[in-house]
Amino acid sequence: MNGGKPPRLVFLTLEAERRLARWISRRGRPHGISAPAAGVLFHVAAAPGTSTGEVASALHGSAAGTSGLLSRMEQSGLITRSPDPADRRTIRVELAPAGEDAMADIREAITDLNALITDGFSAEELETVARWLRHVSRSVG
Repeated sequence: MNGGKPPRLVFLTLEAERRLARWISRRGRPHGISAPAAGVLFHVAAAPGTSTGEVASALHGSAAGTSGLLSRMEQSGLITRSPDPADRRTIRVELAPAGEDAMADIREAITDLNALITDGFSAEELETVARWLRHVSRSVG
């Protein structure tokens, strides 16, 4: 402990999240991809034809914010949106060819980032960190 004081875990977690998002956005800049856009691409790649509501839920974002992000990504040629043939109120999202191409760079960037942030930590230490982060997500979900 830090002189008897517990570590400032909330502050440290938020600071880490901001720095991770900035790092991802810097690496994605050549493709016009921010950290939230990278999250969209990962989700859509894993769940082709996902609905806009499912994207918002996966990103823990608002419907309005996600709609704006998806609109910008569609204008950039990264994704396509189209009405669901069975329910015209539902919009389905797919990766466009440019989005598929960008995924290779994004995956490489995330691999680099994982190597950077895990360097110097044992597997046991990393499992403790992962367990703690899962605990935080469940506790304050």
